[in-house]
Amino acid sequence: MPPASTGASTIVLDAAAPSAAAVASPPVPDRLTPGGPGYRRMSFALFAAGIATFALLYSTQALLPAVSASFGATAGQASWTVSAATGALALCVLPLSALSERFGRRRMMTASLAVAVVLGLLIPFAPSLGWLIALRAVQGAALAGLPASAMAYLAEEVRPKALVAAIGLFVAGNSIGGMSGRILAGWVAQAWGWRMALGAIGLLALACAVVFHFMIPKARHFTPASLNPKALAKTVTGHLSDPLLRRLYAIGALFMTVFGAVYTVIGYRLVEEPFSLPQGIIGSVFLVYLVGTLSSAAAGRLVGRLGRRGALYLAVSTTAAGLLLSLADQLAAVLGGLVLITAGFFAGHAVASSSVSRTATTGRAQASALYQTAYYLGSSVGGTLGAVAFHAGGWSGTVVLGVLAVLGVLSITLFGTRAARTERLRAASPAAVHN
Repeated sequence: MPPASTGASTIVLDAAAPSAAAVASPPVPDRLTPGGPGYRRMSFALFAAGIATFALLYSTQALLPAVSASFGATAGQASWTVSAATGALALCVLPLSALSERFGRRRMMTASLAVAVVLGLLIPFAPSLGWLIALRAVQGAALAGLPASAMAYLAEEVRPKALVAAIGLFVAGNSIGGMSGRILAGWVAQAWGWRMALGAIGLLALACAVVFHFMIPKARHFTPASLNPKALAKTVTGHLSDPLLRRLYAIGALFMTVFGAVYTVIGYRLVEEPFSLPQGIIGSVFLVYLVGTLSSAAAGRLVGRLGRRGALYLAVSTTAAGLLLSLADQLAAVLGGLVLITAGFFAGHAVASSSVSRTATTGRAQASALYQTAYYLGSSVGGTLGAVAFHAGGWSGTVVLGVLAVLGVLSITLFGTRAARTERLRAASPAAVHN
């Protein structure tokens, strides 16, 4: 895969006689690298942004049984409070990423967080399920400005060799946000109801947004671009015509289909027999997100040892094993299955998303936006279909949906492996003929 470009112009000098102007010109600032103060500030800021994003985006997921009871809704109807947010994000991420090309990644991320937090503080007052779904859709649209802009910001500001690790830390923030938001929501809902739980998540996101605003370093390698719909369409078409990018987009969507289905439905399974767990304990089940934090942060080391496709094979195997283990009616087995599903998902997502940022040498925001579109469409589809499958066939129905999605990831990765092998043989054949 080609390395990400620096975004800075390249000046070719005569090695024998460098010009005085070239010598006098100010040096281009170095990219952020692990160990540097700017890198630490950036990591902490984007970690906080990741917490806020996932805490807000999935704020109702652990509360779905309570929302269903409050409004007399089925699991499928209540699941739209999650699917509407992720679906709106998927639809808006590309246009908002285009705006980030004009106005800057940092400014777009700040504005997205601000609007989403304000909505997060209003959502607890929704008078009906319809209003709750509508407000959640607007909130998802607001959050759309953050993920792709963050990926593009990292690709421009971080050294290429550190990119997978940096994106892994951002994804780790996602996992911490998903975990802390659900745990907080579960215990607050058990004591004071689901509306107070949503308010608590809004306050958590507000604190994270403040941290992000004061910690994120200024962009040093961003060059504003004009808003040109034709150029945008050309860039998007170019990305969609790239076979590797298409495979990465499909992998992200399928991984998220599994994850969305499992975590949308798990609360309904655990509140029923034979488990009959209270809301607070169900929320605490999301402590398994800590495994996702570790696996996403370790994605860079996995790629270094196994290669990109090797890391994906490991993520697929882990996720599939978790789905099958979760079929047992023992709580320990279900929790073990969730641990494996979470570890496999976050590792696969970190590998795929970082591969997109490294593969796209131009229009990185759009490349990342297309990945985020596929990823969150997978979440929306997975959440809705997972609830429908659960209604039709119980937890086994949800697991069947997940296994089918995992087999899709496996098929795509196998195809990529075969295509890479064919390309290597084709490249080596002229040399063999010459010898």
